[in-house]
Amino acid sequence: MTSMNSSVRGTARLIGAGLRALLALTVVCGVLYPLAVTGIAQAAFHDQANGSEVTSGGRVVGSELIGQRFDLDTKDEDGNPLPDPRYFQPRPSAAGTNAYNTQYSITVSGASNLAADSKVLRQTVIDRRKQVARFNDVAPSRVPVDALTASGSGLDPDISPAYAKLQVNRVAKANGLAGDEVARLVKKHTGGRQLGFLGEPRVNVLRLNIALTRLTQR
Repeated sequence: MTSMNSSVRGTARLIGAGLRALLALTVVCGVLYPLAVTGIAQAAFHDQANGSEVTSGGRVVGSELIGQRFDLDTKDEDGNPLPDPRYFQPRPSAAGTNAYNTQYSITVSGASNLAADSKVLRQTVIDRRKQVARFNDVAPSRVPVDALTASGSGLDPDISPAYAKLQVNRVAKANGLAGDEVARLVKKHTGGRQLGFLGEPRVNVLRLNIALTRLTQR
């Protein structure tokens, strides 16, 4: 009987110790740690912690890290949205569906997964070159690579300075602005390599279009 009582008490102590450990870990890992990390993030990295949101006119219009299209309300005969000639356009995306203007809706992140020797990819690039050249009224040979191929994530918010400059005349004409004025806007919004040597110079399309809208509303 004594041995059984000792065993019961020992089991009860183990259960009690386990419950106390569970409670302590729940408080530390499930409450205190998340609060501490969230507090530090909000205090030291507020913009990044909130998704690098971009605001315009007092409202959130997108994220600096996620690309979006700038389309007209009308669609072509195949039901695809038509790009708005008044705005700079991003690189193609092979991920999900891009909705109207700043209301970017994407169902999946990823690339087309087509091989470099894919006939489908080759024809897609040929078709895109013709479309971009016609839309911007330039020779097909002037169209840069990032206007023809989607990024690995399908979410790239940036385009190359070459692609931005290619669109200057079309954007200027559609908005009744001087080409030099729009070109200066592109130059102002061209970012250099990260830390001076990582990546390539780039232009954030959303921020550029926000600045363009302000310019047209002067």
